[in-house]
Amino acid sequence: MPISWFLLSLALGRSPVVVSLERLVEPQDTARCSIGLFCHLWDGDVLCLPGSLESAPGPVLVPTRLQTELVLRCPQETDCALCVRVVVHLAVQGGLEEPEEGERSDSKLQEPRNASLLAQVVLSFQAYPTTRCALLEVQVPAVLVQPGHSVGSAVFDCFEAGLGAEVRIWSYTQPRYQKELNLTQQLPDCRGLEVRDSIQSCWALPWLNVSADGDNVRLVLDVSEEQDFGLLLYWDQVQGPLKPWRYKNLTGPQTITLNHTDLFPCLCIQVWPLEPDSVRTSFCPFREDPRAHRNLWHVARLQVLSSGIWQLDAPCSLLAKVALCWQAPDQGPCQLLVPPMLQENVTVNTPHEFKSVRGHPNLCVQVSSWEKVQFQECLWADSLGPLKDDMLLVEMRTGLNDTSVCALEPSGCTALPSNASTRAAHLGEQLLQDFRTHQCVQLWNDDSLGALWACPMDKYIHKRWVLVWLVCLLLVAALFLFLLLKKDRVKAAPRARTALLLHSADGAGYEHLVGALASALSQLPLRVAVDLWSRRELSAHGALAWFHGQRRRTLQEDGVVVLLFSPAAVAQCQQWLQHQTVEPGPHDALASWLSCVLPDFLQGRAAGRYVGVYFDGLLHPDAVPAAFRAAPLFSLPSQLPGFLDVLQGGCAQLPGRPADRAERVAQALQSALDSCTLQSGTADYGEAWDPGPYPAPK
Repeated sequence: MPISWFLLSLALGRSPVVVSLERLVEPQDTARCSIGLFCHLWDGDVLCLPGSLESAPGPVLVPTRLQTELVLRCPQETDCALCVRVVVHLAVQGGLEEPEEGERSDSKLQEPRNASLLAQVVLSFQAYPTTRCALLEVQVPAVLVQPGHSVGSAVFDCFEAGLGAEVRIWSYTQPRYQKELNLTQQLPDCRGLEVRDSIQSCWALPWLNVSADGDNVRLVLDVSEEQDFGLLLYWDQVQGPLKPWRYKNLTGPQTITLNHTDLFPCLCIQVWPLEPDSVRTSFCPFREDPRAHRNLWHVARLQVLSSGIWQLDAPCSLLAKVALCWQAPDQGPCQLLVPPMLQENVTVNTPHEFKSVRGHPNLCVQVSSWEKVQFQECLWADSLGPLKDDMLLVEMRTGLNDTSVCALEPSGCTALPSNASTRAAHLGEQLLQDFRTHQCVQLWNDDSLGALWACPMDKYIHKRWVLVWLVCLLLVAALFLFLLLKKDRVKAAPRARTALLLHSADGAGYEHLVGALASALSQLPLRVAVDLWSRRELSAHGALAWFHGQRRRTLQEDGVVVLLFSPAAVAQCQQWLQHQTVEPGPHDALASWLSCVLPDFLQGRAAGRYVGVYFDGLLHPDAVPAAFRAAPLFSLPSQLPGFLDVLQGGCAQLPGRPADRAERVAQALQSALDSCTLQSGTADYGEAWDPGPYPAPK
């Protein structure tokens, strides 16, 4: 019996079963109609020209629904082809009014009132590289002509298509009285159909089974001895073409084990015999696997590309929502701005921007799935500075000229004015006055939904606490006077400035040299941050998140970011500047911090924030890319005094004479630099010489 496509789709689920198909022996296309209708199939195909829409001159016959069934066309028992049977459901459309006198001669296909109807129904079929159009003439007896009622269906056998192909089918009449019907379907491959002995292209096809192997997954390929075949593991992405992951040419049979951490919902497997024009079988068995979905969220990353522009990176599409939220300085939960703003679906690996929103440091983007917050980043934290103690007012438009205003607080949105015992309620009249006199900044506006306003709270805090501040100042002055009388001189300890060291993973020898520099600088004193001392935190949060957070914290504290250039780092920087990408490998950390710091250099924000460093004998100064020369560049240890002066910046004078400080750092560096220079002349640092990790200072 014929198998409907809906039932076949259920059968071809995650664990497909074998489904038997009806066999047709007629080599020619045929058509038939349900009881009461008369059908005739034109010989050969016709031109696929839908034409423009026309007004129906009276009752006309139109297609209302399309169905498909899969069958086999078998000229011989073992020489079959997959074929798509199309069922067109028909109905009468339009009234029974008599046409105008001038239109009687133009109506050729529609008879006068109470006569039978004759329609030409076109079936258009596309399956790369084939395009066909068939024409059916369908006649309806007068007794069945009732406007608005279904009259039956016509069946067309059949359109041949390849296994695994995507087919598109359209149906319309000539002339066309309504928009054409359309249907798109993905045909199954050899795995789910009882066709292995009937379709010759399936005879040599590798057959694949998936089974559990503890926490891992085992792929068992049922292939005859000494048969060569190709195996491709790829990520089936909604946007763009498939993304290959692993490819191998193998000889059967084979068993392949996948680690459970490699599973993703879009991970698919494609196998095919290594023969000309062979059929490829693809299936994606992990779409509903809970482990695959957990892995996907674990590797996904939300990053802020520049002010107000963000991107969610993931190997597969994610079922998630994105919305703006308001982050107050008290470190409480970020409060969604829904309503009046709406949540949107997330498209991964694509830059996004809230174009109608004005920037504010407290506005953050929040990505959630199944009502759980997965990621959050503040969009303007780098460009507009730290969070502000502003009150967000939500203006909701409830009518043509009616609006209501509430203040967003941790307890909810407090209506203004209000008798509640909250901060916004106590300042309700003042906030409303600022709102009406446009002293608040409008962040977003929609003519039908409402608007968002940020109102500064500094002046209210100053008024309330002015007396307290005066008392505190008097107490501080009295205490200071007491200390002056108690001691002749008060020494203030210098404020330690933060220095973030960024380097490339060039091997154990170079890492030892970087560790020696970091340890020496931490004795000056300086607060030194380097990934060598934060392995566990780097592994937990990922390289990109760690570098981005450390850079933001360092610059917010008026620190300095030190870029360490080595020959390998320079080569990777040149590749990044030319192609905006770095080949995967040991330089993944370099690609991460490049994406964080490069925008500051390209936008002219590097002065006073960055310092470049290379080591004597390891690199020529001209090798440093021009894009990074906006920052001071020093060679160590030969230019240590100038380097230390830049690190000190505007901070208090470091203890000891400058020459003594430079000498201490130079002594700590020279031994590690000599060993690194010696080994670089004979072999790679990481392979020829491994002195072990350089410890962080106690």
